[in-house]
Amino acid sequence: MYKNIFKGFSITVKEDGVRGLAKGWAPTFIGYSMQGLCKFGFYEVFKNVYGDLLGEENSYLWRTSLYLAASASAEFFADIALSPMEACKVRIQTQPGYANTLREAFPKMHSEEGVWAFYKGVAPLWMRQIPYTMMKFACFERTVEALYKYVMPKPRNECSKSEQLVVTFVAGYIAGVFCAIVSHPADSVVSVLNKEKGSSAFQVLQRLGFVGVWKGLVARIIMIGTLTALQWFIYDSVKVYFRLPRPPPPEMPESLKKKLGLDQ
Repeated sequence: MYKNIFKGFSITVKEDGVRGLAKGWAPTFIGYSMQGLCKFGFYEVFKNVYGDLLGEENSYLWRTSLYLAASASAEFFADIALSPMEACKVRIQTQPGYANTLREAFPKMHSEEGVWAFYKGVAPLWMRQIPYTMMKFACFERTVEALYKYVMPKPRNECSKSEQLVVTFVAGYIAGVFCAIVSHPADSVVSVLNKEKGSSAFQVLQRLGFVGVWKGLVARIIMIGTLTALQWFIYDSVKVYFRLPRPPPPEMPESLKKKLGLDQ
């Protein structure tokens, strides 16, 4: 029915009007706000905890692994916060006539299926979001490092706050494109799973097939690329506004330079 992004827009507007494009906005807003709070907050916590365990030198040498481990740990808890709202959002968007608002969907789902209705998609959500977030944070951190090293004509500490935020936005968008590609197959499964009763993730995956799980990728790249860039931009802007610590890209510790003979 929705063969591409343009067909999707035209059918939605034709059937539900412009308001149809905003269906499910409330659970989307609440769910992803909760998820973002947990994701960014716990990432900072886990990065510091794992960094302390590794030590200064290993934290630098294995920094990509550090980003991956910290982001995966953060996303595990973030998805538990997101799952109920994601289930409501998908039900509102994909089952015409079921419910039009979060206030209708939430109690109806609870009365029909109990608490399980809100968490039956958490496992495939982990399958989608954990690789997505690992790519999001690791790609962002390494892209920022590369932009300052190879693209920016001056060191980060000599750049204005505005220039630094531009780097943040660009790195966030690049990370978002990779996030969308990595997480799209699982996102397709989650969408079908939350609108059907009695189906398992494996059954849905078998039915969709290899081609089916990649449908809608262009729309997802546009959405996730923009969303990720804005998330990083807002996050960094808040730090700037409140004068919170904004550590520069990692540099090799002096002790490691001495060991490698690079201190001369």
